[in-house]
Amino acid sequence: MSVHKNKEPSQRQLRVGEHIRHTLSSAFMRGEVFSPELQGMSITVSQVSVSPDMRHALAYVMPLGGGENKENIIKILNEESKHLNHLIAKQSTSKYSPRVRFALDDTFDNASHIDALLRKARSTE
Repeated sequence: MSVHKNKEPSQRQLRVGEHIRHTLSSAFMRGEVFSPELQGMSITVSQVSVSPDMRHALAYVMPLGGGENKENIIKILNEESKHLNHLIAKQSTSKYSPRVRFALDDTFDNASHIDALLRKARSTE
């Protein structure tokens, strides 16, 4: 589902990924996800990676405010993916739209951990 490791994504993949990211962000802002567990929750879509064959996309999301049960939120989003894929297809000008799945974006957590390690290393110098 991810882009080839040794090859950069094409301009088309990047453009489609950005279009999907904007569409999902707008859907989340407008509350177009019908699951009661997600009502009133702010979800950030940080990146969307599209496969080279344009059939699959992986949306990296993070609930704002941390979200105590992040894995459950990803599970709910993947259950709602049929509805969200329909919204994306309606907004697309392409004949086909990639099937979107959701994954937790842990880059913020990783960056925070690295920052804490660097601060600790500086304080011991």
